[in-house]
Amino acid sequence: MSTVLVVDDDPGVLDVVAFTLRREGFDVDEERDGASALAAARAHDYDIVILDVMLPQMSGTDVCRALRAESDVPIVMLTARDAERDRVSGLELGADDYVTKPFSSAELLSRVRAILRRRELDRVNGAGAAVRDLGGLHLDLGRHEVTVDGEAVRLTLSEFKVLALLAERPERIVSRRELMQHLWSSEHVGDEHACEVHISNLRRKIERDPTHPQRLVTVRGMGYKLIAA
Repeated sequence: MSTVLVVDDDPGVLDVVAFTLRREGFDVDEERDGASALAAARAHDYDIVILDVMLPQMSGTDVCRALRAESDVPIVMLTARDAERDRVSGLELGADDYVTKPFSSAELLSRVRAILRRRELDRVNGAGAAVRDLGGLHLDLGRHEVTVDGEAVRLTLSEFKVLALLAERPERIVSRRELMQHLWSSEHVGDEHACEVHISNLRRKIERDPTHPQRLVTVRGMGYKLIAA
């Protein structure tokens, strides 16, 4: 049974999300403020955290920042539909996905299942997974470890999935649509903006100079490719 921490200070949203997940067989814990959420996440090994941005005591983005500094637990942010800054901020801090309010229970459930499904597939396939070396970039697909020029870097689950897909066939152009389908694997595919933020985060972590990418480059109008240099 997968364990989920749901954090929202709106009792209505919290009740609906928790009820939906429990009905589908998830083990759900609930919190209504950021400080309690962070304490709970540190005390339990959750499979996924669903985190509202606007929380009392400690914001959802601050909770996300703190969790990402010490854990790779998947995080889905809940944001207001017109709060683009919150969505970008959450992804830049390491959230794996976001869902905008108001949302349907089916959409949220689909996103959660997609993230957990790809996490489980990674674990199952990890034992015999390959190690890939692309110049100064080293990927251990089984251990989910990446080093850049000999230095270890921490990637979120989504960032690692993007990099692993691009590394399967270096120099091959991968479209944004293909990346999005690879990331979300559900009928509720995320938007291109989220994909671009993950690409930006990757460049910040693997490029010697993120403003002039030489490893992960954009092919205008087509997508992205990883240079084996």
